[in-house]
Amino acid sequence: MYPSAYLDYLIYFHVERDYFECHEVLEEYWKEHDPKNRTSHWVGLIQIAVGLYHHRRGNLNGASRMYDKAIKILAKNKASLSELGLDGTELVRRLVHQKDLATSTNGAFADIDLPFKKDDVLISCQKRCQKLGINWNLQKKIKNEDIIHKHILRDRSDVISERARQLALKKNQK
Repeated sequence: MYPSAYLDYLIYFHVERDYFECHEVLEEYWKEHDPKNRTSHWVGLIQIAVGLYHHRRGNLNGASRMYDKAIKILAKNKASLSELGLDGTELVRRLVHQKDLATSTNGAFADIDLPFKKDDVLISCQKRCQKLGINWNLQKKIKNEDIIHKHILRDRSDVISERARQLALKKNQK
C-alpha cells in the first residue's frame, strides 16, 4: 500500500535516526516519481530529515532554513500526508517546535517522531522491518558519530568521478 522507499524512510527516521539516509532514500524516490514538483509532500519530508541532520550537527542556520521550508510545504499538503498515514497538523506543530529549539540560544537538539494517524502505516513498517531483519523499536537517542557525521565520513569517490565526467562532457560540448 505504501511505497517501499517511504517505509524505508520511516525506518531510518524512527529506528535508526539516520536522517542522512532518510534524505537519500526519499530523494531518489521523489526524483523517479515527481522530480519537477518542488512543493511535493515528498520534498517536505526530505527537508525534515535534512533539517534534523543539520540541527543534530550544530548547523542551526541550515536547520532553521530547512524547517521553514518543510513547514511551508507540509502545511499545504496535509491531505497527502494523511494518505501516508501521518497527521499533518501535528507534524507542522512539531516542526515549529523543532525550529524554536534550533533558533533558541543554546540550539538544543531533540529527535522527533512523525505523528502517525493510521495503524496500517505502523503495521507496514513492522512488516518491512521483519523483511529486512530489523527490529521495529523506536529509539530516542543516537550517539553514533558515523551516523551524525555521515556526509563527511562516507566514500564519495563515485560522486566525485561522476562530477568530473559531467564537467568534461560540458567542456567538450563547447
